[in-house]
Amino acid sequence: MSTQADVKSIDTLVFVKAALVSYAHETAQALAEVELEGRRAVDYITVDRAAFWKAEVRRASDMVNDAIKDLEHCRAFKKVGNNQPSCIEEKKNLEKARARLAKAEEKAEAVRRWTPVVLQQFRETCVRLVHFREVVDVDCPKAVAHVERMIKALDAYREVSGPRPASSSAAAGGATSVTRQTEEPLTPGGDAPADASRQPEPRA
Repeated sequence: MSTQADVKSIDTLVFVKAALVSYAHETAQALAEVELEGRRAVDYITVDRAAFWKAEVRRASDMVNDAIKDLEHCRAFKKVGNNQPSCIEEKKNLEKARARLAKAEEKAEAVRRWTPVVLQQFRETCVRLVHFREVVDVDCPKAVAHVERMIKALDAYREVSGPRPASSSAAAGGATSVTRQTEEPLTPGGDAPADASRQPEPRA
């Protein structure tokens, strides 16, 4: 297993850190909005619609009773001799009232039937949101801290292993040159060093 890191750009890690922070912030807001909208939907079904259709059943029942009374009044007081009055209008009103009552009762029953289902589904959704929120509140900060440590370590490594100043290399080269000149002295004429073992020949 290789122990070397192949890092192309530290700026990319900085970008990743910023992206993680932004993701955690936006996700936390989205989770809050989802939970809020979910509660509104549940309250709309289990509270608002339940109260509405319950009241609608009462109103429709009152309308049915009123329509029955109107029909009985028509049959009793509009009778001419042995002829039974048709009371067509009263009968139509009674049919409409009964149809409205049937619809209200059907809606109220649907609300009662679906209320426990909606509540159960919302509770399960809230459990999933809690697990997801743990990722945002715990795992994301851990990831951000890990990336920060990587950035600091790479910055420190870059400072230590960076190229040395040019002046140091020049000074080292100059010292080597001076040493070489000291070890190899030149003859006064500028030629190669003379051999000390050779003696000058005598003149005739």
